[in-house]
Amino acid sequence: MEVKELAAAAKRASYTIMNLATPVKNKVLLDAAEFLINDSEEIIEANKIDLEKAKADGMSAPMLDRLTLDKSRIEGMANGLRDVAALSDPIGEISDMTRRPNGLMIGKKRVPLGVVGIIYEARPNVTSDAFAIAFKSGNACILRGGSAALHSCTAIVKSLKKALTENNIDENVLQYIEDTSHESTNELITLNEYVDLVIPRGGRGLIENIVKNATVPAIHTGTGNCHVYVDEFADLDMAVKIIVNAKTKRLGVCNACESLVVHSAVLPKFVPMIAKAMKEHDIEVRADARARAIDPGFTPATEEDWSTEYLDRIISLKTVDSVDEAIEHINKYNTKHSETIVTENTVNAQKFLDMIDAACVYLNASTRFTDGGMFGLGAEIGISTQKIHARGPMGLKALTCEKYIIIGNGQVRE
Repeated sequence: MEVKELAAAAKRASYTIMNLATPVKNKVLLDAAEFLINDSEEIIEANKIDLEKAKADGMSAPMLDRLTLDKSRIEGMANGLRDVAALSDPIGEISDMTRRPNGLMIGKKRVPLGVVGIIYEARPNVTSDAFAIAFKSGNACILRGGSAALHSCTAIVKSLKKALTENNIDENVLQYIEDTSHESTNELITLNEYVDLVIPRGGRGLIENIVKNATVPAIHTGTGNCHVYVDEFADLDMAVKIIVNAKTKRLGVCNACESLVVHSAVLPKFVPMIAKAMKEHDIEVRADARARAIDPGFTPATEEDWSTEYLDRIISLKTVDSVDEAIEHINKYNTKHSETIVTENTVNAQKFLDMIDAACVYLNASTRFTDGGMFGLGAEIGISTQKIHARGPMGLKALTCEKYIIIGNGQVRE
């Protein structure tokens, strides 16, 4: 089917699940988890086709890691479906019910958005996460993965649809666009008649293109130039531990640390510590002149480095003379994703938490915790870096809205 036909079918199907009973939704998700496990060999074989092409095309190691599926990762995808099944269902919640002087009862009811389009790149695990969050929140979803993950995503969708068929659910509530051309994306993001929200997950280019060109409401997600600020009152051993985790655990993820900001008072002691730690993990440090004066082995940083999301074995280091300068630098160059301060000073900590403009702001913890699962949301549909509708990891409620329910007994307006 053409993109418009897929969207129209999804819209029709969305009305069949908007008030689906929670036990039915949960059973679909649990069945989908089992189908993923049962079909893991087929999914892995499909993934091998994508990996071979990606390697031939020169895809970077961090991006290959994102693309790769094995039994452990498929089990993780299945567990994500199970986690969402275990979550409380927000649909149908009634809130703020009040009685007006004229006797009208007015309140709010939580309802699905309808049809959600998710556009992503070479991360096949997003396929099951997106379906889980969309379906549990009563929405149909239209998925459009990148060309690099086409075979993997198609195999995953095939397994997920088995769970829908098994439970007599219209399989059109899950649509996958196999056409990976720019034209298919541009068509999807302008189908206001059928699509209620578009969520891009991927690199800066993908996100900016969709946010700028979509006529359907779009969420700004993802890109993460995340900072760790090492304050003058920091426990430096803790700081190194946090940075190593935030930078090296997984290079190609949006919640990885890309930038360090270090107070000048601790620079002489901290630079040798972080240089050793980064060298052990083969991470290049691009630093300013003050840091390079202590370790000439650092690469000179440019203005561009302060705002770059590397997704690679590179990290920047900027020296500052106060927490206020650190906050100013981070707010200037960050992508509003996740920022952390390492300090034992409660005044500086509170100022950082109050003044940093980001979806997630941490004290003495790794930015790698910015994740729907880590926040108790189950799987996530994306991490919003904007301020309208949703901000931070987007769980079930982020794919819902409220409508007013007004109950009367014959009232008319004079």
